[in-house]
Amino acid sequence: MDSKNPKKLPDWLKIRVPKTDTIKMVQGMMRDKHLHTVCESARCPNLPECWTKKTATFMILGNTCTRSCGFCAINVGKGEEVDILEPVKVAKVAKDLNLKHVVVTSVTRDDLSDQGSNQFSKTIHALHKHIPYAIVEVLTPDFKGRYKDIETVIEAHPEIYNHNVETVPRLHTIVRPQAKYERSLDVLKYIKEVDSTIYTKSGLMLGLGETSDEVIGVMKDLRSVGVDAFTLGQYLRPTPKHLPVVEYIHPSVFKEYQTIGEDMGFSFVASGPFIRSSYNAEAFSEKLMKERLLMAQKTPVATG
Repeated sequence: MDSKNPKKLPDWLKIRVPKTDTIKMVQGMMRDKHLHTVCESARCPNLPECWTKKTATFMILGNTCTRSCGFCAINVGKGEEVDILEPVKVAKVAKDLNLKHVVVTSVTRDDLSDQGSNQFSKTIHALHKHIPYAIVEVLTPDFKGRYKDIETVIEAHPEIYNHNVETVPRLHTIVRPQAKYERSLDVLKYIKEVDSTIYTKSGLMLGLGETSDEVIGVMKDLRSVGVDAFTLGQYLRPTPKHLPVVEYIHPSVFKEYQTIGEDMGFSFVASGPFIRSSYNAEAFSEKLMKERLLMAQKTPVATG
């Protein structure tokens, strides 16, 4: 079968949906608190697997995005009213799910004066308060590159700060017409400049027409600004209105990219057809905590 034929889904992208009541349970918890997840809103193919394991990626600041990216299934329009109780609601549900790694993302809110950065900050603080043992990972928009808003999130000190470049520079105006590749790189660079102890993360979708050289070029760019973790996954068209799939990338190619990324010096690389930014994110957490433990053991104790 030709993997460049987007009309037929290859075998490696076919999954079985598990039969379990856990999915309904997680959905009920979200509905009860009027919370959103990117799992549902972005039509993530990993939802059944993740929710069966009682994990989900929280999406704050409503369910309507002010940007219209060509790949994303989330509703586009006027931003919704900010729920001041949302940070605590997220923390309580995350605690009830017994999450040890909590991922929080959002729609883009270009309509807000702070781009939504304060809601991120409040959510991080609430999670640290209610689940002090948990790793908090945020996946934020670019905040229009405004350093003040980026600092607002940094100062709340998430353990992992993720911002995706999503695609290669050549395709950026098609895939993310209201974003800029260089601006995304600058966001990731600035995080490290302000607080080098925060782990940074970014990712790409493949199958939109990018070349291997372009993918490797992005990896080099991300390493040049100190990005620690990198994810690569297959783009899947959510509806006929969205960008078409140009190619289904074979799992062996994803494996090659993983090896290249590891050789470049990324602390963590997740690469595969079903990989998404937060898919099995706890795997990076485990590596992160081991690194911190080793660093603590190597740090001499000061004596008076």
